[in-house]
Amino acid sequence: MTSKALRTQVRHCLVSLGVWASLTHAAGAQTGLQLADLRTEYKVDPVGIDVRAPRLSWKIESSRRGTVQTAYQIRVARQPSALERHPLWDSGKVASDASIQMVYGGPALESGQRYYWQVRVWDDAARSSVWSAPAYWEMGLLRSSDWSADWITPDLKEDTSASNPSPLLRSEFKVDGAVASARVYVTSLGLYEMELNGRRVGDQLFRPGWTAYDKRLQYQTYDITALLVPGANAVGATLGDGWYRGRLAWGNKRNSYGNQLGLLAQIVVRYADGRQQVIGTDKGWRAATGPIRSSDIYDGESYDARLERDGWSRPGYHDLDWAPVRVLDHSKQILVAPAGPPVRRIQEVKPVKLLVTPSGDTVFDMGQNMVGWVRLKVRGPRGTTVRLRHAEVLDRKGDFYTENLRSARQTVEYTLKGGGEEVYEPHFTFQGFRYVAVQGYPGTPTLNDITGIVIHSDMTPTGTFETSNPLLNQLQHNIVWGQKSNFLDVPTDCPQRDERLGWTGDAQAFAPTAAFNFDVAGFFTKWLADLAADQKASGSVPHVIPDVLSRGQAEGGGSTGWADASVIIPWTVYLAYGDTRILESQYESMRGWVEYMRRLAGDDLILDSGFHFGDWLAFHSTRADYPGATTDKDLIATAFFAHSTSVLARTAQVLGKTEHARQYGALFERIKAAFDREYLTAAGRLSSNTQTAYALALAFDLVPEEARKEAARRLVEDVRRFKHLTTGFLGTPYLNPVLSSSGNLDAAYALLLREQYPSWLYPIKQGATTIWERWDGEKPDSSFQDPEMNSFNHYAYGAVGAWLYNTVAGIEIDPERPGYKHVFIRPRPGGGLTHVRASLNTMYGPVASAWEIRDGQLAFEVTIPPNASATVSLPRAKLDQVTESGTPLATAAGIRSARQAEDAVVVEIGSGQYRFAYAR
Repeated sequence: MTSKALRTQVRHCLVSLGVWASLTHAAGAQTGLQLADLRTEYKVDPVGIDVRAPRLSWKIESSRRGTVQTAYQIRVARQPSALERHPLWDSGKVASDASIQMVYGGPALESGQRYYWQVRVWDDAARSSVWSAPAYWEMGLLRSSDWSADWITPDLKEDTSASNPSPLLRSEFKVDGAVASARVYVTSLGLYEMELNGRRVGDQLFRPGWTAYDKRLQYQTYDITALLVPGANAVGATLGDGWYRGRLAWGNKRNSYGNQLGLLAQIVVRYADGRQQVIGTDKGWRAATGPIRSSDIYDGESYDARLERDGWSRPGYHDLDWAPVRVLDHSKQILVAPAGPPVRRIQEVKPVKLLVTPSGDTVFDMGQNMVGWVRLKVRGPRGTTVRLRHAEVLDRKGDFYTENLRSARQTVEYTLKGGGEEVYEPHFTFQGFRYVAVQGYPGTPTLNDITGIVIHSDMTPTGTFETSNPLLNQLQHNIVWGQKSNFLDVPTDCPQRDERLGWTGDAQAFAPTAAFNFDVAGFFTKWLADLAADQKASGSVPHVIPDVLSRGQAEGGGSTGWADASVIIPWTVYLAYGDTRILESQYESMRGWVEYMRRLAGDDLILDSGFHFGDWLAFHSTRADYPGATTDKDLIATAFFAHSTSVLARTAQVLGKTEHARQYGALFERIKAAFDREYLTAAGRLSSNTQTAYALALAFDLVPEEARKEAARRLVEDVRRFKHLTTGFLGTPYLNPVLSSSGNLDAAYALLLREQYPSWLYPIKQGATTIWERWDGEKPDSSFQDPEMNSFNHYAYGAVGAWLYNTVAGIEIDPERPGYKHVFIRPRPGGGLTHVRASLNTMYGPVASAWEIRDGQLAFEVTIPPNASATVSLPRAKLDQVTESGTPLATAAGIRSARQAEDAVVVEIGSGQYRFAYAR
């Protein structure tokens, strides 16, 4: 073996052992320029993607202030050993400061093939990094013809008007050589869990996910190399009704997408000698029922452990008494790989209290309103049934309260098989709850007998926010838990009652906050594809996505503020992640919605027809002289028509669609003029004299410059008159931003810190651990609002979270350089707070902003990642009094410029950590 070949083989071994990364990191440390967190389509080493030109991103690590990438080079190969000498694609050295969303430009990618890639960069100090440790991506099945497996359905007698026992499907196959790699590609009609040789395949939940099933059905790819054994092997799958045919929406509506469960699975084994073996679902599989007697997302699960079939997914199991399966005629053309993160078990929560209610129920208090289920540990006689009921709250008597669940049972039943300790978790259901009532438990339960399992889409946490005020810290906690609870493959409104649907209005209101707390790029990419798929031919957008309310109807949805999710969320993703592809892929959907509104509005451009939810759940009172803050729906509709048109014009500009940008920019100006004629008096008063009306009109730039001051005055006057907010779902996200940007920061802080109803902190004073659907879900006397619509886990009002990051901490996106390539750091201290700390892990790395008031000094700490820059605004500062790390600004390293701008000092900085201080 030549020395060159030996070096190549050693490198390949080091890569496979994970050692190469540490070696290259050490080498990079010598140059001071290192690369980390290589991602493909937002994911680390994804397996089974179908993006034919994937985007590659990396982060730069450098301790030198002001580091900027000046060039990069990417190379891609089929094997790590080929990267250096025989790459499939080499970009060459490209002069560019771009380090995110770089599009693969090599030969066409092949189904099932893994591709390794690495990158190196050069910076503005003439330094070069070493090549990064190789990362990889692996393609899924790119063509429907790649699927040789058949769709199958169990030939079992079922009553499709109710939840049936979950079917088990199985088959066996042989492995007759040394295996180099093995994959299984799986999807289903309904939900599935898969086992191979008695071991679970993957850790994902609620697969294949919820999509617009008629048009887009996800499949998953699993590496099963380690699960195979020489000789006989067995594969099994359990199916559940899920969203496909389980109970969904109101009433006893079932079978929304079909009444037959189905499975499509294809195992591909690649042998070391080059052979390939394909095993797929076909008519030779067998089917039976098992221990899951019923399972429904709303109602829970019934599991009889006495009916478990030991060894059913292992080879040699006797299945001659099992039923056959039938080949099912179902499309493979609609199969897509997942763009978003899967649902997983994320964390465990132990109960904090075990209590007996006045009505005699034994109840576990988990201490946190959460979504998932409980893991039950129990010993007892065979045939004993333990029943677990789930609720969000106790009533004012201390009794278990379930009226707000409406018809959702949220009940899990487990029947023991006997013979020792038994551990059980549900399979195809989830609950929204804090309290668990247990019945039928053999003996006396203890706090160790149940564990809460928190599940949600496995989004990477990105943001942190903390202040000197414990109530605000709890508010941030509640916002995050509201998002975790409702981002379960789709952005649902609530996780507990008989609804749990992907309401578009909630999602668009909360999207900017969502993008601070977690990486939601993939999550929204997936959901927006379903939105476009379910959008009506007219351009109208259904109220919920996936659409189960108007599915199959020519028209449906079309409510402004809700359907505008089709425009607002793609733009939000673009701003947060520098993602132009989401704008490209959603552009026709965005345009379709705007054109739908234009046709509905007619020549006068006033949108006063069609159905609209309006400012949902705005403040209402019992006062005879003030029934509540009712904002005319046509004013709101026209405002959102204008706003989405403006966003569409900006989107067209970003995509280089110059003529569309001009057309929609001109349309926005015409709508704005129509809005002012219809709703704004010469004195600057809106026809709906409400906080929502002024917040929307000012936020969407619908008020002429000469009238903005008066409109802002009227807004703050209304806030001070009531001493509280009156906004609903649509006005709330814009209220505090408009107040603070119009010179009324004190009023915004007053709203934020108010502890009485209605306010963000009132629920916290009542013991809330998540955001409520209503400002007064629980009234001051501890009674409850209307149980027909009273969720205690509803993230919409948590939209104030974006303002906490943007204004209180001061981390803002620069729309001209999205993805936090350039950041505005403009904190606005107030509200009696003495310190605030916030951070955000962006596509470039961590951005952080912290401020503290101590001993008459105002200290600011700012962190900007390499290859990014920032404009820092220091409020109430004088240029000659500001220091950075104890040094005058004029001589501080990394300071590009500093200037006085009225009562603030504005500093331009590159990457690095900075500490500014001055007398307050």
